[in-house]
Amino acid sequence: MNNLSAPVILVIDANALSLTATSAALNCQHYDVLCAQNSKSAFEVCKRISLDLIVCDVALQRENDGYDLIQQIKQMPEVADVPVVFVSAGQASDVISRSTGNGTAYHLKKPFNPQELFDLIEKALWLPHLVKSHINKPHIPLSPNSNKSTSNTQINN
Repeated sequence: MNNLSAPVILVIDANALSLTATSAALNCQHYDVLCAQNSKSAFEVCKRISLDLIVCDVALQRENDGYDLIQQIKQMPEVADVPVVFVSAGQASDVISRSTGNGTAYHLKKPFNPQELFDLIEKALWLPHLVKSHINKPHIPLSPNSNKSTSNTQINN
């Protein structure tokens, strides 16, 4: 996530009304939002723009479902580490387990309160940042005495 600009979020949804509503809500929160109604558009965005997060509907019409699309997109090095929030109108428990099985950070059931989406996005945006900060953090060995207690204070009653 770039600290100098708004996070860039790709929203993928075949339903124009849902796509417009989600992107408008995210724009109001000052995110940079890109929209795709199909896999071809989603791939083009992923190739050309550095993304911070993807919000993808599970049920994409006339093509693969959202899980398959994200699995294909994640093959691209540019987006391999980009977190995904799946949204779905489905109520089956296998929807949630399938999304977590695909390395997805979060799943949100439609219809959702926009604040729930904002909260999940904020959490998901920190995920790659935290992982990268731990990977890139130099290893500083503890001093040999660091395990010893530095205080010999005794409390007397």
